[in-house]
Amino acid sequence: MRSAPFILTILCAALPLFSRGQSVTNPPPTEIQNFEMQPDAVIVKGYGQIGTISTDIGTISVRCKESDNATTSQRQYGIAIAIQANQSRMLLDVDYDELDSLIHGLNFLSKITYDVTSMPAFDATITTRSGFRAGAHSERRQGAIQFFVQFGDTVRIPLTPDQFSQFQTYVTQAKTSLDSSMNKNQGN
Repeated sequence: MRSAPFILTILCAALPLFSRGQSVTNPPPTEIQNFEMQPDAVIVKGYGQIGTISTDIGTISVRCKESDNATTSQRQYGIAIAIQANQSRMLLDVDYDELDSLIHGLNFLSKITYDVTSMPAFDATITTRSGFRAGAHSERRQGAIQFFVQFGDTVRIPLTPDQFSQFQTYVTQAKTSLDSSMNKNQGN
């Protein structure tokens, strides 16, 4: 029993050392954001507007994104999804390597039916590393399935089936546009 107070004293003395090591800030969740934070490098961010959807809450925009390290000629690709509502604007990046999964997930969600579960309600989502979330939701097995997008833990932004389909089309067009840009840049 005498060793317990000794061990507790050692742990209490070491706690400040451990907590200092824990104070390191978390890196951005996406590769493109990490790439853009390189020190001592000129980073050029290029954008290409794909489309905008007007909702009852505001507008949702999808843009292609290319970030170029002018010093090393390295590039990263992705898309930027923005929501403009009232006086606020939120922007989330999606890495290029996530786009196939996002497109597949959006396709699944657009075709979802109540048969997805035996339960009376469901919530189906796809989430990217940056926290962008798209989903379908129903409280009961009747009526329309509700679609939405969400930025992190913010309020869900409801979309009609047509708006969801339009968003899905914009993400697919963005991937096609990025594929074309990447092929051109590989030829240089």
